[in-house]
Amino acid sequence: SVGFHQAIRESRFRRLVAVYSGRFSDSNSSKNKEEEEEEAEMVLLPSLFDGLARSVSMKKGKNQNNETDGGREAAESMAKDAKKNEMMLCSSGTVNSNKSNDFASICSKRGQKGTNQDSAIVWEKFGCQEDMIFCGIFDGHGPWGHIVAKRVKKSVPASLLCNWQKALSLTSLPHQLDTEFNSTFHHFDIWKQSYLKAYADVDLELKHHPGIDAFRSGTTALTIIKQGEHLVIANVGDSRAVLATTSDDGKLVPLQLTVDFKPNIPEEAERILQCNGRVFCLRDEPGVYRVWTPNGDTPGLALSRAIGDHCVKEFGLISVPDVTQRNITNNDQFVILATDGVWDVISNEEAVEIVSSTEDREKSAKKLVQCAMRAWKYKKRGIAMDDISAICLFFHPKLSQQVNFVKASAPAKMAKL
Repeated sequence: SVGFHQAIRESRFRRLVAVYSGRFSDSNSSKNKEEEEEEAEMVLLPSLFDGLARSVSMKKGKNQNNETDGGREAAESMAKDAKKNEMMLCSSGTVNSNKSNDFASICSKRGQKGTNQDSAIVWEKFGCQEDMIFCGIFDGHGPWGHIVAKRVKKSVPASLLCNWQKALSLTSLPHQLDTEFNSTFHHFDIWKQSYLKAYADVDLELKHHPGIDAFRSGTTALTIIKQGEHLVIANVGDSRAVLATTSDDGKLVPLQLTVDFKPNIPEEAERILQCNGRVFCLRDEPGVYRVWTPNGDTPGLALSRAIGDHCVKEFGLISVPDVTQRNITNNDQFVILATDGVWDVISNEEAVEIVSSTEDREKSAKKLVQCAMRAWKYKKRGIAMDDISAICLFFHPKLSQQVNFVKASAPAKMAKL
């Protein structure tokens, strides 16, 4: 069943974490190799009735802090190996998976405001899992924005893997969850809790980092996990994910998978005001709502959620990601992740049309970025162009025939907890 194979993959991941953590090293114990493996081995408990398996990965004699530190170190080691083996891309280029139909294209261009503060990553075989891929895009802001974005790009995947592994080792599935829907819901809940913890951990690390000033600098953080045909999306800030899917009549339509977290969204504004923060526009920027401290003229942040920006964290700004999921079908063709440098001048419909009409998938992200750069010149005259970055992740082999394109008639239906 789907659940059983999911458990097998998770068990393999936990064993890999054990290996990367050095738990099987003779130097850590005087016991022989067979005894070490017996204690640290991922014990797969049969549960054919509910289609899932419970795994145990806690080695005797290790406290929780050591376990967490070891998991983080293991995740960071995996990241280094992935980059070394060309399974990770952190700049413009492409990633083509040999084990799946996934194909990713990345492009980032500096704007006219100085250093490029955007950062992006694609990690194939995420966590050494054959059917997993991680994509993330980060839009920094403030004096240290480019440093913060790069740091978060590096920290989020490792922290997410660590928290996912820990959640798997502590969870079990009740026998009543015997349907595929309940199984999917259960695994999504594990991912959601892992994401919430990872983003919180990274934000706290930034606050206390001795070499990075994130008091008045921060970043958006839009990331996705594709695990088999399951897509999990986590978003903080106003970077956006848009899915291209084929409708019943054969037309390609865009579905926005994320919310642009701006301060004027009623729920966001209410939280900020309740925390004594202020939300208003400047006279020379009508329609651009910003977050301000109660008695000062800073920081004027045009976001309601961000990692970093600790000067307004006590006044309603949060780093809690909105986590959603989608089961990918044969109709779903690709997903676009892009910073607001794209979405400020390119609509969802235009973005999907640009990407779908690009014959060479390797150039799809570059084409979208180039179109956005041209649009800035005539839509935003007199305004310095923002940094522009995009990731295009394709789910299937290239279609032999073109599909028609039409504006979406309904918003995406996302599962939320």
